[in-house]
Amino acid sequence: MEVRARAPGKIILSGEHAVVHGSTAVAAAIDLYTYVTLGFPTPSDNDDTLILHLKDMDLEFCWPVGRIEEVLPDLGSHATSSPSSCSLETIKAIASLVEEQNIPEAKIGLASGVSTFLWLYTSIHGYKPAKAVVTSELPLGSGLGSSAAFCVALSAALLALSDSVTLDFRHQGWQMFEDSELELLNKWAFEGEKIIHGKPSGIDNTVSTYGNMIKFRSGELTRIKTNMPLKMLITNTKVGRNTKALVAGVSERTIRHPKAMDCVFSAVDSISSEFASIIQSPVTDDLAITEKEEKLEELMEMNQGLLQCMGVSHASIETVLRSTLKYKLSSKLTGAGGGGCVLTLLPNLLSGTVVDKVIAELESCGFECLIAGIGGGGMEISFSGSS
Repeated sequence: MEVRARAPGKIILSGEHAVVHGSTAVAAAIDLYTYVTLGFPTPSDNDDTLILHLKDMDLEFCWPVGRIEEVLPDLGSHATSSPSSCSLETIKAIASLVEEQNIPEAKIGLASGVSTFLWLYTSIHGYKPAKAVVTSELPLGSGLGSSAAFCVALSAALLALSDSVTLDFRHQGWQMFEDSELELLNKWAFEGEKIIHGKPSGIDNTVSTYGNMIKFRSGELTRIKTNMPLKMLITNTKVGRNTKALVAGVSERTIRHPKAMDCVFSAVDSISSEFASIIQSPVTDDLAITEKEEKLEELMEMNQGLLQCMGVSHASIETVLRSTLKYKLSSKLTGAGGGGCVLTLLPNLLSGTVVDKVIAELESCGFECLIAGIGGGGMEISFSGSS
């Protein structure tokens, strides 16, 4: 039996950074996915290894299951129905297993993801031999939720072949978990995210699990549903950024200018609330869609201006803004800023010729462009023989 799971990435539509200071933010799933295929060998294969194949990077890691049990003797007895956090002691033990694989220096950033794989797999399936293959349409470390999509897709594949969820193995095509099973999946994925990020907000894995959109404020997450088609051009500047330093920079600016920054955060809160209201309201015809798109464009421009006030823009982001403005398109950074990705709203009636010109200009600057639908479905599962 082989299972394939896919989980979407995410973007922040409005409210990044300000959300740390109590403002509302809106995040959405995008139709770019991470895929995890998982299969167990048959008894006749006489295979006693656990294999992780990162296909896009042409990397394969392999551990004898006996070695895993020797290093992690207590992990295989975990109850899959009640996820718990990975202890510091266990993280150190897993790190020793990862170090044995001699990950190339240029790819050492993958170590936390490999550790997460070992912990999630052993917690849910113990010391069984298996092979997991991972591919992704999401660029790594660009603020599009690639690590959360990995944790969600991996957890889904592992749970699908456990006794914790009920699925139709004969079903052809993609299928979804029940609500209670999605809740369990989200908990496991969140624990995986903790290994990678330390103290994640839970936003990325929740969007990837459930799909559509989420409004969040002060730790409270509310699932919302869009009633209009939205498409974004996502430009990856390929400029690395230090998220912690950027967050700290906003906090320092807030200390220096408390009244001014309070006004900035309040304005962002209003923008996020209005953004959520517009995408949730009913749409009657193309004219109504166009009117909504124009309002969203204005809100994006305002949000970007406020992000500039916070000091988190970057020369590469400004280059994208200037390039898209030539074609009367509205853009804003998404995520931490300081590089990373930029969103450009592509109106429903925009010609393909204009889109091609914009992409050509951005790619000539060395940027990478992706077009994604916004607010689609969350994690899905298919079994061998399914499409």
